[in-house]
Order: sequence, then structure tokens, then C-alpha cells
Amino acid sequence: MAIIIDGKKIAQDIRMEIRDKALELKAKTEIVPGLAVILVGEDPASKIYVGRKEDACKDAGFVSREYRLPADVYESELTDIIGDLNLDNGIHGILVQLPLPGHINPDTIIEAIDPRKDVDGFHPYNIGRLFYGNPYHRACTPMGILELLDRSGVEIEGKEAVIVGRSNIVGKPLALMLLARHATVTVCHTRTKNLAEVTGRAELLISAAGRPEMITGDMVRDGAVVIDVGMNRLGSGKLVGDVAFHEVSEIASYITPVPGGVGPMTIAMLLKNTLNAAHLIATQGCNCSPQR
Repeated sequence: MAIIIDGKKIAQDIRMEIRDKALELKAKTEIVPGLAVILVGEDPASKIYVGRKEDACKDAGFVSREYRLPADVYESELTDIIGDLNLDNGIHGILVQLPLPGHINPDTIIEAIDPRKDVDGFHPYNIGRLFYGNPYHRACTPMGILELLDRSGVEIEGKEAVIVGRSNIVGKPLALMLLARHATVTVCHTRTKNLAEVTGRAELLISAAGRPEMITGDMVRDGAVVIDVGMNRLGSGKLVGDVAFHEVSEIASYITPVPGGVGPMTIAMLLKNTLNAAHLIATQGCNCSPQR
């Protein structure tokens, strides 16, 4: 029977550590980490996520500033707000909640953020620096996965890792982060042939495909570490991951549950990136053009 990795408990520990470090930063420099969150429109899921991020900031002792804009806001208005926040010494992280309304190009908005304040880790500059191993900030969910593994005592170096899913938010950046930790990495996707054969080789299996319970027991190597990034709601209302938990937990050595696994880590890593941004901007300043 697999050991269940308690992401909720680990995330709470990290949030307390971040709170202590934020207090230390304030005592030494009088700087309080500040996060600005921009929500466009009335998407119910996005409103829930923004509320959780605001609560997490308050718990960590951060400044939290929220901008709620109507769905028909002009793209230029949104970029103007971001431009002002780029120059705001009291704001160290800027997060624009996705998805955005169809008339707004998300690439334009992400690229408008100062890469040093891009605490989501989505700016092309940070993605490019991730390729070389030294971004200002890394994408939060992949960061959270590595923290879960490290704090659970799971070795990464030399392991055969398989990622199911190639999104820009999880799969691709996670592949680069695992390579940087000396894993041998395979990325699977909808065109992968013989998926079960590939996943069956994995010592470390991460599923971020967004398909409910697609990873079954016959697809998992005995003793594998299984990380489930999926969050899928069934017609019954039940929330499940990409992994058939009860079946796979009999085979794996470690496994994350859904909910309570990877999910809580994403906000914890957002706080960590914001704290790091405050340290960075304290040393570099922010009233200058981003490095390109």
C-alpha cells in the first residue's frame, strides 16, 4: 500500500515558513511582500481561486491588492494597470488570473508583466531562463511537485520520470525542472503510442492530462512514485484526479490524493515566488526596464 503524500500538510508548513521569512525581511528592510491579483470577468472558478490567494497572502503577512475588472474591459486598460504595477515599489508580484475573455490576448498580457514580478512563472523571459536553469521565477505547480517529492524524501536524481501532459503550465516546465535535477524525462501526450508501455517504465510518474482516472493500475510500475495533478469533476459532483487512486495506491510506493495533494502546493509556491520577488526587487529596485 502506497504512502499518501499529504500536500495540504506540507503546503501549510511551507506557508508558515514563508510567514516567518516575511517577518524577517520586514524587520531587516521594512519591506512587506506585496502581491497584486487581477481578475477579469465573473468566472466562478476564477473568483474562488482569487479568494484563496488573497486569504493565503493575509495569512503570510503579505500585502494583498485585488483588481476586479469587467469582462468587457479593453486590453489596453489592462496593460496600463500592469504597467503601473510594474513601477509600484509596494508590489513585488503580479498575477493575472486566467482564463481571460476572448477579446484579450493572454500572451500580450503575460508579456506586459515585468519578469521579476511574474510570480506565475509564465513570462517568455522566465521560460527562456528556465531552459538555462536560472529564471527569476518558476511555474508554481511544477515547483510544488518538486517540493512534495523533496519533503517526502523521494530521490529524483537518476530516476526515470514520465510526465503525461505537455501543457505550458505544468508538463513542459516540469520536464525542464526534472532534467535540471538529473532525472531521465519522457513527456507523453495525445499522440503517444502505447501509453501504458511508456508509463509502465516510470519510477516517477506524473499525470497532468486532465482526464479522470485515466491512469489505471496496469499502467503503473510496481513501487513507482505517482503524482496526480488532475482535478476533474464527475457528473456525480465527485472530484477525482487523473489517477485511479484506489487501484494505483495498491501498486505505488508513494501517491498524492485528489484533493489534498498537488493543489494546495500551487498557492504555497505562489507565496514563495512573491517572497523571492520581494528579496530580488529589494536588491535590484523595480523602477527600471526589465532585462530582455
